[in-house]
Amino acid sequence: MPRSFVLFTGPWADVPLETLASQAAGWGYVGLELCCWGGHLEVQRALGEDDYCARRLDLLARHQLQLAVLAAHKVGQAVCDVIDHRHQGLLPDYVWGDGDPQAVRQRAAAEMMATFRVAERLGVAVVSGFTGSPIWSYVAGYPALTPQQLDDALRSFAQTWHPILDVARECGVRFACEVHPGQLAFDLYSAELVLEAIEGREEFGFTFDPSHLHWQGVDPIEFLRRFADRIYHVHVKDAVLTLDGRTGILNGYWPSGDRRAGWQFRSPGHGGIDWPNIIRALNEIGYDGPLSVDWHDPGMDRDFGAADAVRFLQSIDIEPPPRAPRLHRF
Repeated sequence: MPRSFVLFTGPWADVPLETLASQAAGWGYVGLELCCWGGHLEVQRALGEDDYCARRLDLLARHQLQLAVLAAHKVGQAVCDVIDHRHQGLLPDYVWGDGDPQAVRQRAAAEMMATFRVAERLGVAVVSGFTGSPIWSYVAGYPALTPQQLDDALRSFAQTWHPILDVARECGVRFACEVHPGQLAFDLYSAELVLEAIEGREEFGFTFDPSHLHWQGVDPIEFLRRFADRIYHVHVKDAVLTLDGRTGILNGYWPSGDRRAGWQFRSPGHGGIDWPNIIRALNEIGYDGPLSVDWHDPGMDRDFGAADAVRFLQSIDIEPPPRAPRLHRF
């Protein structure tokens, strides 16, 4: 059965959803991962207006599109982060409020709970997003993080996210934490720590985006095999290392596309990721969810790139063989 190729709307948050839905259908997508910002999905309106969710679903249905996943990256970032002025641009005014850091984190946690309730209303089984991190500035930094600080951060994370995940469980929705620099879970080993801290709750898994692993030197396929039963969502985005003797993988202070950066995002199939073997690995672990194009390429027009991405995925999609019974290991 062919995979579902869907488009993450975040890179088009400035485009009205009606316009983007028409474009996405024309490009060949069968569904959307709808971002909860930019007007694509307004969480409080979805809770407060009786017909809001029905109208959103009807809009997509008119273009033969499914609603695959909700994306709550921006508000999720504020749940456990060290809050500063940068977060104001990420958050709705009612979440930012007066900017008091502790109050912002509390309101962000409440907004995540509300997002799970909206997902239930919309019939969506997965919310993808970030968690934020109270210790990201310590990664590869100086002075070094102490074991006690790491333990405290993981404990605080768990205390904050358990009540949020309780709501996810009540709603029958799973949270797919995107493994990404800037988060507590940013590579394989840190993902293990976070999963252990959250006591392995079934509501908590990962959004797999190989681009964020590739430039760090982590093998994306090893990540898939390690967390075979926790891959709740997949983002498709490519990356390429641009190390030239002057650049480094930390990328410095430079914006996307700057030649001083040691790596760059690329449209799928235009970077260094081995996509055919990733598809094989997804088949191996039994992942049958959508592949969501999270498009980002500073050297390509985004509309051209979105259409090109779905054609690329169609060209490499591999029908998995019938799954044989698992052999017992003694």
